[in-house]
Amino acid sequence: MKNTPLVKNIGLALLRILPAAMMLSHGIPKLQKLIAGNFDFGDPLGIGAAPSLFLAVIGEVICPILLIIGFKTKWAAIPAAITMAVAAFIVHGADPFGKQEKALLYLTFFVVIALVGPGKFSIDKR
Repeated sequence: MKNTPLVKNIGLALLRILPAAMMLSHGIPKLQKLIAGNFDFGDPLGIGAAPSLFLAVIGEVICPILLIIGFKTKWAAIPAAITMAVAAFIVHGADPFGKQEKALLYLTFFVVIALVGPGKFSIDKR
């Protein structure tokens, strides 16, 4: 298949939407925990459990929703990427690669999105 602009933009949409949608499966339980007032959460950056949970919700719920709709896409990809960098290199830093792999894959997706943008099928390009 020839790499036409349509094919390229479909690829960019898939790259943006699918990882962001999958990330929600990790973030929604954290959002529910936050809403319930349960701040029992790790503190990988030393800023406290509640702020860490709040930042994780931003990186795993708010930013992925923005990525799915393609709004402020390049900016939304940055906190999501930072969240995954913390997960891979701090939370799972001493773990074997298999434990780090998922966070590293998400990190890669979000860095690529931050670099190349959302493509034509996004609010940003309307």
